[in-house]
Amino acid sequence: MKLQWKPFLLLLVVRSVEPNQRKLVAGLDKSISELKIMHVAGTKGKGSTCTFSEAILRECGLQTGLFTSPHLIDITERFRINGSDISREKFLYYFWGLWHQLKEKNVDGLLMPPLFQFLTLLAFKIFLCEKVDVAIVEVGIGGRWDSTNVIKQPVVCGITSLGMDHMEILGDTIEKIAAEKAGIFKHSVPAFTVPQLEQAMSVLTEESSKLSIPLEVAPPLDSEKLKGLKLGLAGEHQYINAGLAVALCKCWLQRTGYTKVLLKDDLEGSLPEEFLRGLSTANLFGRAQIVNDKPEKFDENSELNGYCGNLIFYLDSAHTPESLEACAKWFSNALWDNQHPTKNDFINEPHGNSDSQCSMKHCNQPERISKKILLFNCMEKRDPQLLLPQLMKTCTSSGVQFSKALFVPSISTYHRVDSATSPVPSNPSGEVSWQSTLQRTWEKLIHRKDVTTVNGLKLHNTHNSSSNGFIEVDPLDKCDLAGNHYICSAVIPSLPMAINWLRECARENPSIRFQVLVTGSLHLVGDVLKLLRR
Repeated sequence: MKLQWKPFLLLLVVRSVEPNQRKLVAGLDKSISELKIMHVAGTKGKGSTCTFSEAILRECGLQTGLFTSPHLIDITERFRINGSDISREKFLYYFWGLWHQLKEKNVDGLLMPPLFQFLTLLAFKIFLCEKVDVAIVEVGIGGRWDSTNVIKQPVVCGITSLGMDHMEILGDTIEKIAAEKAGIFKHSVPAFTVPQLEQAMSVLTEESSKLSIPLEVAPPLDSEKLKGLKLGLAGEHQYINAGLAVALCKCWLQRTGYTKVLLKDDLEGSLPEEFLRGLSTANLFGRAQIVNDKPEKFDENSELNGYCGNLIFYLDSAHTPESLEACAKWFSNALWDNQHPTKNDFINEPHGNSDSQCSMKHCNQPERISKKILLFNCMEKRDPQLLLPQLMKTCTSSGVQFSKALFVPSISTYHRVDSATSPVPSNPSGEVSWQSTLQRTWEKLIHRKDVTTVNGLKLHNTHNSSSNGFIEVDPLDKCDLAGNHYICSAVIPSLPMAINWLRECARENPSIRFQVLVTGSLHLVGDVLKLLRR
């Protein structure tokens, strides 16, 4: 199928133009308009809602395409066909095919589109060539001016939970942000959202009424409707996303004529079996994911000095105050749910969202001491004085205390596209001033005073490694408040060094289970997963 890309390219390249000018370049290729699209925007839960929706519709027997962002380990994660990441061979085939097509059309002074806009084009090309029945498209940032909003006539639109994020782009009030998200609404296209703050809901309602479209609020999914199953994505907040996914899928099936599965829905409103299977099998890297670190040269027949899940990573890519609260609740619940190991869940398994531990024969031993460690970073545009207090408050209220907080720079950056085969750099610049700011914020929260003004203060900054290559900090040390010696946290100059230190702690302390919460940044979570895979 040969596509005419020039009008599409024009729309993606032109960003800040007057509305009447924008109309002149808003034409979409007929082939692209044939895709039956579900379009989802929001601040929190977009990826989860799209993942639930894809799994449900795939279980209904449909060929599915899913476009999400960003990727955590490999760029192919952004493009799923029938529930699996696109193969590297297909990705390269479509990537270079589109690149050369655009180069040929690069006339009249037009530039090649920026990265995300190019990937948006690539997603549509892939979905068309793979002949998917449904294309589920997650908005990148905002909605109104997002490159995915070239979609003229989706089947249904969804808005997930809204909050204060990307304010430098979307506006500094919840009303402004809601207006940008509502920019994906289209005339005569049904729209669904979740319970929102009153200010946000009023804007969404107003924007939908302007287009004379119905806006329905999907209630959180009732856990009883799962018939004893668990959601594939962990966390209480996922019931909100699952409820929206159910509403979106029902609407999509009805509007496209795939009503056979819905006829099985009984009068009591129970979910069809296909919906139950989709909700319980949905998976997404880096969202409430638990991974047991697999020791090098692992041998199930050896005792490994009593090794059994000594080092467990709890990964969640939360990076707003609201999402960190949800992350902290999930982490606290997961700690209690996982007191007794049940099965293997090492990183080499394809997906690891399950609340699982290991079940090796030598695991049958008395419960060990547990030490909780926070591994944290966030982008400099975010305010740690909003993020860290929310995390600490929620964990503390559940009785969870961190023995140590480690602040590390990420490997990836928001403007780079890495893959699972890319080399793992250290931190060549050695710049950790931002991580030191995060540490001071944490210490102030822990000790309820500005640690930068305490006489004789000794923050434990670990800029140097010991002779054996590991970090000179003991996870079992406690603060000496009388002596103004604060060692509740550490700045570590590279993420690989931090992972090595954690592994060394697990090897040297076989009677202790180290439970590490990794959060604050999508990039950090992706980098940790990448390192664990190696």
